[in-house]
Amino acid sequence: MVKDHITVWDSCLATIRRNVNIQSYKTWFEPIKPVRLDETALTIQVPNKFFYEWLEEHYVALLKTTIRKELGDRGRLEYQILVGQLDDQARQNKLARAARTDGGFRNQDSTGGDAYGFSSEQIKNPFVIPGIKKVKINPNLNANYVFDSYIEGDCNRLARSAGQAIAKRPGATSFNPLMIYGNTGLGKTHLAQAIGNEIVATLPSKNVLYVSAENFTNQFIQSLKNNAVNDFVNFYQLIDVLIIDDIQFLSNKHKTQEIFFHIFNQLHQSGKQIVLTSDRPPKDLEDVEDRLISRFKWGLTADLQAPDLETRMAILEAKMNLEGVKLPQDVIEFICYHIQSNIRELEGALISLIAHSSLNQKAVDMDLAREVVRNFVSQIHKEVTVSFIQNLVAEHFQVSVDTLSGKTRKRSIVIARQLSMFLAKKLTDKSLKTIGEMFGGRDHSTVIYSCKTVQDLMETDRVFKDTVLDLEKKIRLSLNES
Repeated sequence: MVKDHITVWDSCLATIRRNVNIQSYKTWFEPIKPVRLDETALTIQVPNKFFYEWLEEHYVALLKTTIRKELGDRGRLEYQILVGQLDDQARQNKLARAARTDGGFRNQDSTGGDAYGFSSEQIKNPFVIPGIKKVKINPNLNANYVFDSYIEGDCNRLARSAGQAIAKRPGATSFNPLMIYGNTGLGKTHLAQAIGNEIVATLPSKNVLYVSAENFTNQFIQSLKNNAVNDFVNFYQLIDVLIIDDIQFLSNKHKTQEIFFHIFNQLHQSGKQIVLTSDRPPKDLEDVEDRLISRFKWGLTADLQAPDLETRMAILEAKMNLEGVKLPQDVIEFICYHIQSNIRELEGALISLIAHSSLNQKAVDMDLAREVVRNFVSQIHKEVTVSFIQNLVAEHFQVSVDTLSGKTRKRSIVIARQLSMFLAKKLTDKSLKTIGEMFGGRDHSTVIYSCKTVQDLMETDRVFKDTVLDLEKKIRLSLNES
């Protein structure tokens, strides 16, 4: 009896069915179609390159044994891979062949058939996009997460600059992948989505997709249940800029890691951009395969640090502008001084403050700020304010605070003013700019000069030094008594 390609493959399937579980059989073998039989070579058609790589990595031994059982020791498989290109030249692609030497396996690319490897009559699922014309995918981005509202500081300058470079030339910089990591609430998601939103706005032909690692995992599990892994992979191959949030949640999910590894490779090799976020650097990711961690390090790994006081204030003021509200400067400084490590809590405190003010019809003042901040921090730090220092120094020199902050150039007043600036710089967390503004709108260079003048006087004038130390002691004692 002369065997044909269908008969041979049916016999192979009968053997394979006995050696793999039913779900694996449906996922990885039912979609395969026998194409032709040339003496000892059986050609089978698989939906895409990923499918071929999966079979080769997981089932190559089984396939070798099965095909040689049917065709003898010289029996071999040749793969025909469907290649789908999403442009008008799709059906004009040439055949590409890639010979393999181990076991006589060969793969062959073909443009025949549907570019997605399924027909419109199949069961609908989220990853089926019919036809071969250019499609537009919902990027799943928050429109509020843009670069304009992402305040730059020393804590995030590298990551933000890299993100802007990527947004201009996705996939064409050395920052591929871009791995952004940092503690909760430091703006990882905001920055990652800002990249996506910028690309959507300036490069509309690019398909951008933001997805959390948790949702990616759930999608993969669902595709396994629905025997739609092929559709899942084809869908992700359409993406030009893939943003995966909280990649650490792939920990211990080995099958999801495996499929993400292949998707990552295909996107990266095709010059597509990948952006990842994590709560820790790649080297500290637990239960994540070494080959994935290695790829995460291919591009740029940029960390986000807790913002300093000036950056926190800028963030809060930007949020206030977005909400259309104004707060007293001392309230802004108080909130930012006490909430130091988490931008999300900083914004939460602002929202709570506005809500308390509106619902209870209270003015936004320091008393209300203290009441709200206690809900966010376990202990409100006792703090020295610039105003307190001004009052204490003015009292010591027997002048008014207005005189101290005024424009007079009388030497005794200038010394008192310079001493106040020195103590404010030493004992508070206020910036040079803020201190200068509280002394009649002076600039930061005046504060620097004043501090240097006081230090020089302390080295040459013993009485003046004692005065400075005495005032500093009084401030610290008042702090302990408060």
